[in-house]
Amino acid sequence: MNKSLKEDIKVIAKKFLEKTSNEEIQIISHFDTDGITSASIMIQTLKKLDIRFSLKILKSLEEKFIPSLPKDKIILFLDLASGSLNHLKNAGLKEVFIIDHHEVVEKVPEGINIINPWFNEKEKLSGSGLVYLFCNELDQNNTHLGKLALLGMIGDIMESPLENLGDSLKLNKDIKKIKGLLIYPYTRPLNKVLEYNSQPYIPSVTGNPSGVVELLRECGIEPLKGKYKSLIELTEDEMKRLTTSIILRSPRSKNKEMIGDIFLLKFFNKLEDARELSAMINACSRLGRSDIALKFCLEIPGSRKEAEEIHAEYKQHLISGLNLVSKIEKVEGKGFVIINVRDQIKDTIIGTIASILQNSFGYEEGTIIATMAYYEDKIKVSARNVGRSGRNVRKILNQVIKDIGEGESGGHEFAAGCIVKQKKEKELIENLKKNLEIEMVKI
Repeated sequence: MNKSLKEDIKVIAKKFLEKTSNEEIQIISHFDTDGITSASIMIQTLKKLDIRFSLKILKSLEEKFIPSLPKDKIILFLDLASGSLNHLKNAGLKEVFIIDHHEVVEKVPEGINIINPWFNEKEKLSGSGLVYLFCNELDQNNTHLGKLALLGMIGDIMESPLENLGDSLKLNKDIKKIKGLLIYPYTRPLNKVLEYNSQPYIPSVTGNPSGVVELLRECGIEPLKGKYKSLIELTEDEMKRLTTSIILRSPRSKNKEMIGDIFLLKFFNKLEDARELSAMINACSRLGRSDIALKFCLEIPGSRKEAEEIHAEYKQHLISGLNLVSKIEKVEGKGFVIINVRDQIKDTIIGTIASILQNSFGYEEGTIIATMAYYEDKIKVSARNVGRSGRNVRKILNQVIKDIGEGESGGHEFAAGCIVKQKKEKELIENLKKNLEIEMVKI
């Protein structure tokens, strides 16, 4: 495939409209922010086009699930399935469409229609960004859904999301872009923001109310009538002092990593920090409430309060998880660390913990952080590469799976995961360690 991504979207969108005439669609989407926002964009578009559909949200697309897919419906995967092409080929499905951005490692079989930037010089777009562009091809009056695409891209830590989603978004009245300190949310009291902030993780401040007060006192920022300002209310001088204090507590951080683009979105008729909204969606799904996440994206009354309560609980899970990880015994080698929490942290949270550690400045650039947690009778592994450069963690996990002889893996070059049976725990750690050491020698 050497057509441009835009051409691919145009061709497949046309085929999709032809194939879905008088047919019902089964949508299968991933449960993270990118997957939930992708589903939200798609279902609003299909409703406008009067196309019948049903929706299922999955934590992961496991091989055993694929044979259960309906044979009489058109299957549409969002933010999923690029690593399951051979399994889909053998499932005898009517027609399959995939809109995804994860690495493709298998030949695309006949009868599978796929939109994926891997065929177009790996253009930087998340699942929600691709779905937004696809839905704009189906219906030109969908620019109002751009804020959901932006939320999904921020949730997937994609660079320059606004530019990659096309010119239409620049005129979107629901989106505002400013430059600022990369902690969030910008619209809440600063002391609470710092206490619950985990990206970047600030030593002695994150999760520590007294450490927060000490940091703010050091910056000369005091509460007014018992309440601290929000980040958006700080003066330029206060922002500079706060940034300097945070950098001093994280010696390996640099100014360019702390300052960047902030997106404020109009949600429930109020201007909000997009990173906070994205985190709320993610929290709902990771605590088993994808239904609330979806309602929140659709701005259904009442869902805001439910999402906020779940997010508060999720932040407590993250803080206690980070405290546990700081004390737990680790398997460490040159350029890698393996953290096995077993059943002490939820499998749906361990990937977020890995991402926080990846951005915490606690490890040298290029270090691979592999976290492990129990999931039913399996083990979920989440691997991240500090600095998002160097070794391809997806390839490493693929090799581990091959060495063990079972399991499933997927993800990206610098953020990937795999699932292995618990009975293979010892073998998994040994092979993970061996492959990480081998890769280090190769470099």
